[in-house]
This record gives sequence, structure tokens and C-alpha cells, in this order.
Amino acid sequence: MNKGLQAVNALTPGANLEAYISTVNAIPVLTQEEERELAERLHYHDDLEAARRLVMAHLRFVVHIARSYSGYGLNQSDLVQEGNVGLMKAVKRFNPEVGVRLVSFAVHWIKAEIHEFILRNWRIVKVATTKAQRKLFFNLRSQKKRLGWLNQDEATSIANDLGVETKTVYEMEGRLNAYDASFDPAADEDDDTAYQAPSNYLEDHSMDPARLVESDNFEQDASDRLHMALDQLDERSRAILQQRWLAEEKATLHDLAAIYQVSAERIRQLEKNAMKKLKDAMGGALLPA
Repeated sequence: MNKGLQAVNALTPGANLEAYISTVNAIPVLTQEEERELAERLHYHDDLEAARRLVMAHLRFVVHIARSYSGYGLNQSDLVQEGNVGLMKAVKRFNPEVGVRLVSFAVHWIKAEIHEFILRNWRIVKVATTKAQRKLFFNLRSQKKRLGWLNQDEATSIANDLGVETKTVYEMEGRLNAYDASFDPAADEDDDTAYQAPSNYLEDHSMDPARLVESDNFEQDASDRLHMALDQLDERSRAILQQRWLAEEKATLHDLAAIYQVSAERIRQLEKNAMKKLKDAMGGALLPA
């Protein structure tokens, strides 16, 4: 087996995780001098063989990090593989002149990939979307001291530690304690319980003919009223609104200021006045504030 195939196999844990761990633990650890030499070959000469050796020597470290995320109910092999992706990104970006060991630099990239994987797969409905929510998600799991719900003192303490509001902690706790419900009834459920599955009472009305006709009529009426209201504006105001809101490539205030030889503030005032006239003509419907 050639080195390239060995590298591919080492980066894909597969079904036999224990065999994979045994394999990566058998790969020799690099000395500081060896690591620097390989890092310099990669950084200055794009030496792919040096990159391969750097990655292979640090696979055991990825396994160690991935094991710390075993409490999320996800496949350990998948966590290791995602961590390996982070390791490869770290090796690609590693600068030997910074003066730190690769393992210290790579830990951020490895954890970042594992975090992304957990957030994508831990729940069907995403539990965290912003950077602050993601930080709270992982820290809240590690700081909860018992299985029950947080009391006021615990929630306040966690909020202070993480620099967020107490209500944000409670919101995230609710997401963490939620569960994914199956849309369809389980195969072994009987008629007495199967009716409770969402598929039996959540209906899709998007293709209801009556609703489609109603929606088309509403949109046509709104379009007609908009054109009638635009016709009541003076030519300049109408042109400003069309270029600011209706054109495929919308003009900026400064673009229009250059066209009409006035200030951008004057264009803004004209736009505001024209929009007010439109709202009055249409009864305030379907127009932006």
C-alpha cells in the first residue's frame, strides 16, 4: 500500500474505530526539530509530502479532542473525521515562524470543525445560529451541574460567566432540553397512538385551489393599486421610487443625487414624501416603512 492510500485510510475512521485509533497511535510523534523542518518545507516550498507527515503525526490528537464531545449522541467516527478536516486546514495555514507547536495552533481549527458538525446534526431544528449562541450552547452543557432545570442562582452565575442575559441562558436551556419529534408514526405504533403523529394533523395548504385564487387576486389587486398610486406622483418622484425600489439594479441616494444635481439628503426627502403619498393612496398596504 502506497503512502497516499495510507494517508486517505488514516483520515477516514470508518466503521472500525478501535482499529483506526490503534493505527494512528502507532504513528511516531514528531520532535520539535522534525516538526519545524516539515513545516518549513510546506510553508516555503509547498511540499505535499511534508504536509502528509504533519497531518499523520497529529491524528491521535484529533481522536483525543473528539472523545471529549462524546456526550452529544453523535457517531464518534464522524466527530473524528470532522476533526481531521480541521487538522488539515490548520496544517495548511501553519506558519513555522510564529514560534508555537502545531498542536497548539491546530486545536482551534479541530474544535471549530467539530462544533460545526455538532450544531448541524445534534437537532433537526438548529439550536444555535449566532456566534454568541454557539458559545452559550457548548458552555451551558459543560457548566450545568445537575440533570434538572437551572435555578435562578445557577442561571445568573452562568450568564455572568459568559457575558449574556439570564433570559438568554433560559432560552438556550429550553432548546437543549427539547427533543425531535418524528413527523410520521413509528412502524410499530397501533391505531390508538398513531393519530398523534404530526403527519396526521399538519396539512399542507400551499396547493389549495381556493387559497391559490385568493392569493393571485390579492397580488393582482395590490399591483393595480400600486400602479394607480404611482401615476398620481410627479415625474421626478415617480422616477426616484422606481429606481430606488422597483429597478432590477437599485440606485443609491448618491447615484440619484448626481443625476438630478441635488444633494443625497434632498433625494432622501423626495423619496420619503413620495412614499408617504403612495401609502396614503393605497391605505398603507404592502409598502416598506
